[in-house]
Amino acid sequence: MCQAGNSDKHMSRIGKLPVLLPQGVEAKIEDRTIMIKNPKGKLSFCFGYKVEVKINDSQEIIVEQKEATKQGKSMWGTARSRINNMVIGLTEGFEKKLELHGVGYKMAVQGDKLNLNLGYSHPISKPIPQDLTLEIKKETLSIKGIDKQLVGEFAAETRMLRKVEPYKGKGFRYSDEQVIRKEGKRAVGGEN
Repeated sequence: MCQAGNSDKHMSRIGKLPVLLPQGVEAKIEDRTIMIKNPKGKLSFCFGYKVEVKINDSQEIIVEQKEATKQGKSMWGTARSRINNMVIGLTEGFEKKLELHGVGYKMAVQGDKLNLNLGYSHPISKPIPQDLTLEIKKETLSIKGIDKQLVGEFAAETRMLRKVEPYKGKGFRYSDEQVIRKEGKRAVGGEN
């Protein structure tokens, strides 16, 4: 049994858009859960009782609002976005890039672990989830996978191990992140 989160009469701009199934991608609905698969993998999402999900003859997934409540409307857009992200993940995949800056900071993938030296007194070993692929090129870590949420969570957790600091810019940052640098404290020379 799946559990999912609990509208006005206005249409959800996202919810009303159909999700097109590309060739080679199959979808099946069973017990309020949609399963989408292709040779790359399989993803599922439990959409609960606030929305209805159907697959029409032209291989489109249609999400319809069942309850005319605020929560029903928000679940309508959310369910459609989650299903769309599953299709994108299985066809194109998702990727997040982290850059590591700092003298002596190192990272390496060994088996199913990401080993990090981040200036602490001890190295950090982080297990890599089964569905993710990690690549390291110089100081850039690429995290790739079919599940958008898993890719984002792993990137955020890794970044939190040594967030970029504003004075020297050392630590993890997203490749597209703008870091606002602060000026360090200056020694004030005393005049006699």
